[in-house]
Amino acid sequence: QVQLVESGGGSVQAGGSLRLSCAASGRTFSSYAMGWFRQAPGKEREFVAAFGWSGAVTHYADSVKGRFTISRDNAKNMVYLQMNSLKPGDTAVYYCALRSPGYRVLTTAGEYDHWGQGTQVTVSS
Repeated sequence: QVQLVESGGGSVQAGGSLRLSCAASGRTFSSYAMGWFRQAPGKEREFVAAFGWSGAVTHYADSVKGRFTISRDNAKNMVYLQMNSLKPGDTAVYYCALRSPGYRVLTTAGEYDHWGQGTQVTVSS
């Protein structure tokens, strides 16, 4: 059984930074695609960032491009989301997601088959 555990959320002022982490465990992954999504109160879950198996290709939502960076550590089965220049509009619960096997970048929530429990990010003005 696959488990994804997010951490690193919190409260910051606008312009601040946070680094989210997601630890994947439960089995050996032959290949996987991973992504970050977020959901604000009263809104649908939306795509934030993702990479495919090679890690060479990443994709970001326009709203976070240039401010957020997704990265991973294969040896540790970890994925990270570095968030800089945070805005109040970034306030949401952030979720990491995984699909295995997976090779290409996936930007739709329905394409992932494993999800973490989420971590709250609150940005105040």
